[in-house]
Amino acid sequence: MSDRPYHLIPAVSKVLALPEIAAASARFGHEAVATAVRDEVDQLRAVVTAGQALGDERLTPNALATRVLARLADAAIPTVRPVINATGIILHTNLGRSPVHETAALAAYEAARGYLNLEMDLATGSRSSRQDGIRAGIQALTGAESATAVNNCAAATVIVLRTLAQGKEVIVSRGQLIEIGGSFRIPDIMATSGAILREVGTTNITRARDYETAIGPNTGLIMRIHASNFRVSGFTQSVGIDELVAIGKRCQIPVVDDVGSGLAVDLSAFGLTGEPLVSDGIRAGADLVMFSGDKLLGGPQAGIIAGRASLIQRIERDPLMRAFRLDKMTLAALEATLRLYRDPARAVREIPTLRSISTPVSALRERCERLAGRLRDIEALASVTVRDDTTYVGGGSLPDQALPTVVVALVARHLGETAFSTRLRSGTPAVVGRVKDQEVLLDLRTVFDRQEDDLVAAIRAAAASHPVTP
Repeated sequence: MSDRPYHLIPAVSKVLALPEIAAASARFGHEAVATAVRDEVDQLRAVVTAGQALGDERLTPNALATRVLARLADAAIPTVRPVINATGIILHTNLGRSPVHETAALAAYEAARGYLNLEMDLATGSRSSRQDGIRAGIQALTGAESATAVNNCAAATVIVLRTLAQGKEVIVSRGQLIEIGGSFRIPDIMATSGAILREVGTTNITRARDYETAIGPNTGLIMRIHASNFRVSGFTQSVGIDELVAIGKRCQIPVVDDVGSGLAVDLSAFGLTGEPLVSDGIRAGADLVMFSGDKLLGGPQAGIIAGRASLIQRIERDPLMRAFRLDKMTLAALEATLRLYRDPARAVREIPTLRSISTPVSALRERCERLAGRLRDIEALASVTVRDDTTYVGGGSLPDQALPTVVVALVARHLGETAFSTRLRSGTPAVVGRVKDQEVLLDLRTVFDRQEDDLVAAIRAAAASHPVTP
């Protein structure tokens, strides 16, 4: 090493003149490449300044260029990128919940890349509502007089409470004061809206008379909130939507039913029960029903509000509607999703969320056996087995009901299960599975057929690590 090591660090201009760096400028842009070179040079200078030794191999222009190219490649990887969901959790909140149908994805793509009649009546040339495209589909799905949608169900709750009960009491059972993901609590959402929470009953028991005795001159709403992400069992009692509607009618108090997950078709044929249908509340006479678009409905993120036309009109006139409204891509995808429900059997067959739920275990086992056969050819895998397991719908839907499933269990020859799982998540494409009993489990219930070749390649790359020295 020279006594003057700073002089051995290649000049930025010298590195930029290298052919491979010049070629990178055409791909990444000159400024990005120059910044990456400067960052690498600054890093070397910082090491020297700290009095640490630098091997000569790090100081060659070619070595520095290699690190620059690696830095640029890492920076080019999107933060939000496609993932192969091999967890078996169908509505995995951290992985984006419901994948949409191909027609919905195409509708969003076409909306994004061009112009469309978002707020124009093409027949008359006059301005229209951006909600018109989805209104009819929601009405058909729920039986409601009218409907609208905002950007999620929390926003739907805020705008409904703000419009109909600002400064007034909203009666809710204590057993329904839920907290959803991200520490968002119903009492906090209600406070944000300007409504006043009036709790009735207890955590496990709420009776009709609890609602009746709570009604007073400042009562604005009666609200039922579906306990989507937990269950209270044992000594319990609650008031059904039919009885709440009857109380509301007698006392002339609007009733709002938050049904959460947005289930539009009966799933009992697949062993899943207890989740309310989006049409149940409307059929019972609730004034408004709210539900999510990106859970069991199988569409994009949205908070859907259906019910009495006069109330929907008031909600759409609220100034917050502009802040909460859906963009053109989401509206296009939601309308396409709703159209699929014109044929409920087709919706179950083709909407990814419903198809994943309804896939028979026998079909999963066949896929897993085929995949396992391919994976056994990978030398770096010490063990590949197929076994029965269980999974859950996820996303706060049907939390107490397990789905039988089949998994492929992997053991890497040279990696522990944690390191193997980390390498799978860090690859391209990223693969997210489950770690259990020193194995990595892959559940094909949430892996699309089109992803299987990429899955095999990702496993091969992740498992091919250098052996760990004992």
